[in-house]
Amino acid sequence: MKKSLSFFLSALLSSALTASTAVASPMPGKQKEPHKEVQPEVATGRSEIKSATAEKYMAVTANPHASTAAENMLARGGTAVDAAIAAQLVLSLVEPQSSGIGGGAFMLSYRADDKDLYFYDGRETAPMAVDENYFIRDGKPRGFFEAVIGGYSVGVPGVMRMLELAHERDGKLPWKELFQPAIELAEQGFAVSPRMHQLIARMPRVDARPAIRDYLFNDDGEPLPVGHILKNPDYAATLKVLAEQGVKPFYEGDIAAAIVDAVSNEPENPGVMTRKDMADYQAKVREPVCAEFLVYEVCGAAMPSSGGTTVGAILGMLQHFPLDQYPVGSAELTHLFVEASELAFADRNTYAADSDFTDVPTKALVAPHYLAQRAKLINLQRAQPARPGVPGEFSGKRLKAASPEMPNTSHLSIVDQYGNAVSMTTSIETAFGSRLLVKGFLLNNQLTDFSFVPRNSDKQLVANRIEPGKRPRSSMSPTIAFNRDGSPRLIVGSPGGSRIIGYTARTILYHLAKGMPIAEAIHAGNIGAIGYRVEVEPETLTDSELRKLEAKGHQVVRKELNSGLHGIALEDGKLFGGADTRREGSAQGK
Repeated sequence: MKKSLSFFLSALLSSALTASTAVASPMPGKQKEPHKEVQPEVATGRSEIKSATAEKYMAVTANPHASTAAENMLARGGTAVDAAIAAQLVLSLVEPQSSGIGGGAFMLSYRADDKDLYFYDGRETAPMAVDENYFIRDGKPRGFFEAVIGGYSVGVPGVMRMLELAHERDGKLPWKELFQPAIELAEQGFAVSPRMHQLIARMPRVDARPAIRDYLFNDDGEPLPVGHILKNPDYAATLKVLAEQGVKPFYEGDIAAAIVDAVSNEPENPGVMTRKDMADYQAKVREPVCAEFLVYEVCGAAMPSSGGTTVGAILGMLQHFPLDQYPVGSAELTHLFVEASELAFADRNTYAADSDFTDVPTKALVAPHYLAQRAKLINLQRAQPARPGVPGEFSGKRLKAASPEMPNTSHLSIVDQYGNAVSMTTSIETAFGSRLLVKGFLLNNQLTDFSFVPRNSDKQLVANRIEPGKRPRSSMSPTIAFNRDGSPRLIVGSPGGSRIIGYTARTILYHLAKGMPIAEAIHAGNIGAIGYRVEVEPETLTDSELRKLEAKGHQVVRKELNSGLHGIALEDGKLFGGADTRREGSAQGK
């Protein structure tokens, strides 16, 4: 089948960290923990396994209102792209902490008619007035929340231009029709969910600006209670304009003017965005990146997302081991997954950046012969330090660069009656973004996904430094796996910051290699391999298996890992959906 395909998180509110620990001494050569890291969209508990089966179409999103909107479009004969647009517009309303039209997204769209996969890039861009020292103050990088809150962190939003581009190419229903569910819900109101209430209450500085404080808190300054009927007439009015006139008002009209005014005239932390930055924004169609895994081809988003190459690299290394011999929950399989992840992340942290600005060896990073060489570095008995490789004939010098990349995002997976499929990950970065509420929607803080430090001590440039017009590196990993005959086999993805990659790769491993039903694979314990320790959810390993893993030299921490995995498996002519039990989403279809 052809394919058109934190360092600075110092002391980020320890109360948001929900973890119990079982820790071993770090192995020699392993990086020590650089800072206390938190997941800003905090864990809010688990539910029972959420699954659904359908024969015609299915939508799996992070909120039942969004899943219903998507399913309704599918029932009307809409395509997967039509349904994704309707879902995103609803998510902006009912899940404002995670994504919205003031942010960015990556979409994979598979078209059954020509058996092609298209990658739509709606990532935010840096304003043209930035320079490489944008996040430096008095010779030092700014603190994370010092940079986040206000206009300083806001990138030019890309979601609406991306959705319009995808609809023009892959949509079927009238554009205006896709807005009606979100407009009606914004006008009539929706009940604040337990998760939304907890996030308003527990996230730092949600009430940092008057507009968002007035919207999400009552007159006594308390977070809106569970069940409160929340209406958003400003958002409804915005959507009505976009439904009638397309996205031009968002980028060149009154909505654009309001965004720029909010960013540039923000009294405490203004940014440098201009009307020209908004008007010049373009969504892009890019080539997806695909990697071999067993009898499948696993395809994902290419740069500026590091998700496709890193998920592909993890799986491409793992296939060189007898995976059938190691059960899920064993120290052996967990060790293999961790070692492959750390090798893949060593490459990701070194090479990944916006390929429009930086030479990135994308195909070489997932080339079979390269991953076979990398797999040979994995010792079955002992954890090893992970260092970047030299993919292909790449000769450019690269420096590792960290960025906070907070796990506040949303993922949706959709299959329509025509055989088309969408895997889309969408984000405003940290929970509630920049805290700037404009015309009913929140603005992103995606500029903090750039490396705050542009150069090392020798003044050498890092790849993911901020530059005018550049898109920050991302870990969003919308993924579609294909059978050998080119037909879709699995649509999946997750929120989770840099942990998105591990969440997505683990789910694919458990489903495609270990045969777990997709809903069970999503529910299974997450694993985080982020360089200086191994994170496992409490149910991932028994105490005895955890001790075996520690004996291999791993520092292990038990903690809740707040993914938001949503997937659809296509098997035997049926659709099997799974929604993450860690969030409030649903799988719906017919």
